[in-house]
Amino acid sequence: MTRLVNIGDSKSLACHPASTTHRQLSPEEMKKAGVSEDMVRLSIGIEHIDDILADLDQALAAV
Repeated sequence: MTRLVNIGDSKSLACHPASTTHRQLSPEEMKKAGVSEDMVRLSIGIEHIDDILADLDQALAAV
């Protein structure tokens, strides 16, 4: 299965590095890279800040 993440896009996104960008690394290599299983990476795009903050508030409220 291929997992793609559009890091560097103009849109904001949240990704799970352990299962996307760093999935090929061993647990030891991930630890060395500073990537944990519970880490979420935010890549902020060019949307209006109010929209970004509202999306983050909504996502965190769902946890």
